[in-house]
Amino acid sequence: MAYETIDGQKYEKELLDLARKHTTGQGEGKLSKDEVADLLKSAQDGTSVTDTEKATLGYIRKNFEFTEAAAKDFDTAFDKL
Repeated sequence: MAYETIDGQKYEKELLDLARKHTTGQGEGKLSKDEVADLLKSAQDGTSVTDTEKATLGYIRKNFEFTEAAAKDFDTAFDKL
């Protein structure tokens, strides 16, 4: 598994890359409900969500823009992890 270090914290590169991919190019630059579902599915690819994956999702929530509906979905799902 590849990692990316930002400000001394280790994050999962795959999740960061997915968030970046979804917020660049065409569109409004915000994560949508479908894109949030992709992120959460990627984080849940193993037997459980690791601490690094949780930290990465937290970083994404703080540093990327979300549509209002996507933010609600993300927050609800994140609280259950």
